[in-house]
Amino acid sequence: MATIVAGIDGSASAMNAAVWAAQEAARRGDTVRLVHAYVVPTSAYPAFATSSSDVRESAEQQAQTALDVARTEIARTVPGVEVEAQRTEGQPGHVLTGESRGARCVVIGSRGHGGFTGMLVGSMAVTLASHAHSNVVVVRGEHHDDPPPTTGPVVVGIDASDHAGPALGHAFDAAHERAVPLVAVHTWNDLVAAEGPYAHPFSTDLSDVETAGDELLDERLAPWRKRYPDVEVREVLEPGRPARALLQQADGAQLVVVGTRGHGGFAGMLLGSTSQALVIHAPCPVLVIRHEDAGA
Repeated sequence: MATIVAGIDGSASAMNAAVWAAQEAARRGDTVRLVHAYVVPTSAYPAFATSSSDVRESAEQQAQTALDVARTEIARTVPGVEVEAQRTEGQPGHVLTGESRGARCVVIGSRGHGGFTGMLVGSMAVTLASHAHSNVVVVRGEHHDDPPPTTGPVVVGIDASDHAGPALGHAFDAAHERAVPLVAVHTWNDLVAAEGPYAHPFSTDLSDVETAGDELLDERLAPWRKRYPDVEVREVLEPGRPARALLQQADGAQLVVVGTRGHGGFAGMLLGSTSQALVIHAPCPVLVIRHEDAGA
């Protein structure tokens, strides 16, 4: 029996993540581990207050209340799932990264208490997806704090990198578990530098590029189609940026699966721009596959 870790902070977004984690655990026979990491305030208080038992007890009680509420909601919506709960003093990102060791995945909401609009909404998600030792799921809905969709296909991005294989395996597995179609998306860049001081003639026939994309899809999909013959596969092959194409396909989907970094990533850039865009803007949960995880 594996463990699915869910980060809890008392927010509606975190509650959505906890319920999603419980639903996933129910499908797989796993245990849900609810984790609330809290920091005892050290600013805006007199120096003596930082060590006061009252301050610490208050933080502990808030954490316990959030865990109890999440446990109750899981019992109501996903009865029968085994649930563990842990409150821990420490920075949430650091604590959840540690909890990710040995976990099937870590599940978090798209934003918590004190969240900001724009890029900062996804800062915690991007950090965790970059550094966790397990796969990470960022639970999102169409709008902030909306419950995630539970119908629609699973979407996966495919490129020529080594990172695409593990993501594809997990996407097939997720589609199989949910008995829904899989949408496999591959894009290519159709922008041509035709003007300016660095203009370069572009003589490649774009039909050749499309043919190469078809061949790549066939090659990457073939072994997984044999392994999951029950999964209906819909192929999407089009020019443009991968993030835009995946966000379009995510509209109406219940899950998008991506790798930490795809073809063309830069050294030291632990989470590629496409994955970052989905973590921050997708209208459904995003499963980020760690490159080290080679299985489905």
